[in-house]
Amino acid sequence: MLLPALVWDFVSRVKINLRPFDLKLAHRWAVASSVQAGGSGGADVYKVVFVELTEVDGTTGIGEAAPSARYEENADSALAFLERVDPDRLSFVDVPGSMKYLDSIAPQNFAAKGAISIALFDGAARGAGKPIYDFLGLGFTEQEHMTSFSIGIDKPGIIRRKVLEAAPYPVLKLKVGGPDDRQNLAALREVAPKKPVRVDANEGWKTKEEALRQFEWLAADGHIQFVEQPMPATTDPKDLIWLKNRSPLPIMADESYLSAKDIDRCAECYHAVNVKLVKAGGITGAYEALQAARRAGLKTMIGCMIESSVLITAAAHLAELAEHLDLDGNLLVTNDPYLGATAERGIISFAQAPEQTGLGVRARFRC
Repeated sequence: MLLPALVWDFVSRVKINLRPFDLKLAHRWAVASSVQAGGSGGADVYKVVFVELTEVDGTTGIGEAAPSARYEENADSALAFLERVDPDRLSFVDVPGSMKYLDSIAPQNFAAKGAISIALFDGAARGAGKPIYDFLGLGFTEQEHMTSFSIGIDKPGIIRRKVLEAAPYPVLKLKVGGPDDRQNLAALREVAPKKPVRVDANEGWKTKEEALRQFEWLAADGHIQFVEQPMPATTDPKDLIWLKNRSPLPIMADESYLSAKDIDRCAECYHAVNVKLVKAGGITGAYEALQAARRAGLKTMIGCMIESSVLITAAAHLAELAEHLDLDGNLLVTNDPYLGATAERGIISFAQAPEQTGLGVRARFRC
């Protein structure tokens, strides 16, 4: 449900327009934390906040905050932070200075700061007449970047149906950490016997011994690419190193890798990292986190939460910095209000993007 826009119409260079929005999921979405918390687990709706910046010359930039309770953020906290932003301190021609100002308002609030970051880069790149990936000097190679399609925790019968619906996508991502993990993988394999699968435990295994047992079971499948975040981010590094040295599969950090500040620990404990704009603080922080990981010799993936095409498209602009993509949050919802980068048969592309400068998105319907 779209709520009324909140507009700050000061006599200033930039106007800020905030639009809370409910993204509706095609299937109830559950991960290890929601299942292990008890109750029904999961959610049917995810609340996001769209941010539009407009300068006096008419240049606009759009961003999105898709906050996660895992990082103690939600739509209300994102709005509360964004309401404190002084538009006079934002500028499309000084993105670093604008982001430094946001950090001075309050710590954390990465999803809200990320929304501003995306909007600033959108406006800056539009002003330069370039797509963001060229504005950053990265480029984008068409037909080279493939996203996985995520299958949330569910009952085996629903898993089979989800995998059938995901038939066009060459790589799947299976969420684990629930009571039916083995039955769910078996159900997936009934439908897609040899399709490559990435596994995401979302901190679901509590001891290194349990995690190793699960790794050995998964490795026997023969088509598992890697496992994300098997244990809590608070796990003793000694236990993570123990697991890394024994694991038959590569281990990727997600909740353990919020930003470039976490690189030393992750380089020691993991083989790869998953970078998300909503936890890194938008394009600014994600770019830094990806570059830091590459310098440390780690493989990189760009991931997402449940998001619209605004955040997904923003992340796609950084695709040249990643070996893997998991940019499917917009594919899991039924009411995405924007058009942007496409993912036909899993291939991320800007060839049919509705705009060829800036972020490259356009509204499907009035927000």
